[in-house]
Amino acid sequence: MRRPTDPWSSTAHERQRQGSGADGMSETLSGRTALITGGTRGLGLEIARAYLQAGARGVCVCGRDPEALSAAADELQELAGSEQRALAVLADVSEVEDVERLLRSAVEELGELTILVSNAGIYGPKDMIEQADWSEWIRTIEINLFGSALSIRAALASFIPRGYGKVIQLAGGGSGGGLQGLSAYAASKAAVVRLVETLADEARERDLAIDVNAIAPGGLNTRMLDEVLAAGPTRVGRDYYRRAVQQQRSGGISPQRAAELAVFLGSAASDGISGKLLSAVWDPWSELPERREELDSDLYTLRRIVPKDRGLDWGDL
Repeated sequence: MRRPTDPWSSTAHERQRQGSGADGMSETLSGRTALITGGTRGLGLEIARAYLQAGARGVCVCGRDPEALSAAADELQELAGSEQRALAVLADVSEVEDVERLLRSAVEELGELTILVSNAGIYGPKDMIEQADWSEWIRTIEINLFGSALSIRAALASFIPRGYGKVIQLAGGGSGGGLQGLSAYAASKAAVVRLVETLADEARERDLAIDVNAIAPGGLNTRMLDEVLAAGPTRVGRDYYRRAVQQQRSGGISPQRAAELAVFLGSAASDGISGKLLSAVWDPWSELPERREELDSDLYTLRRIVPKDRGLDWGDL
């Protein structure tokens, strides 16, 4: 079992037991600071809101769209309490210089960084791979995979000296299986899950209390869903398009559920839970603190399915 190096552990657990304070704001993340990439709209912005409502001392979001960035900054600053900080930084996570500047700004304005939510991502080209624009295909990998790795790498420079930190990576549907017409997206999302598992192992090897996990948020009705619908069944496949239409009609999954999971994974309650891909919708993640010993396994990880996993009596040498 890892040593308790979290400087907020005892107070955080007590606050979680107490629930919300007199002003109605939860104190689950009290004293903690977070950087949320791709945090100017959609799920990223929902997580930023949830972090402030959970009592985070400071939240920094980044994005590439100046107008969206300004609107997010205004909203978060209005939501922040008198002892909370909220800021927004223009940055492209696929650019090394931008990421380094982003981390400097977050640390200078908020103090020591506690949590990174790596949320920035795009769908990329929507077509069969031989027809996809290759520059767009590469750009998708640059943002979804390289951008995630760069952001995590920079955040670790802040976490490692203290021996504590939380990395939360958004994975998306591409991590669970192939997606016709979305090969760059699917490949990059599967890759970031394996990256999460690997970095969690690296932290354990060095006895660092740095937890690295991934979230599958479920089908959200965001701009990315609109892109799939606009692309049509020929480019993204009939089955995926049909599911997208059904999702639009049903209203999709509430982003609040994924934001709640992001709060949990950023809190002291999740200490020691690492290297996992968790579904915000289907997994009993709030019960996981009671099952830490059972989680020391391949539960909630990517793995190859072999015949015996399906009750077949062939395939073993």
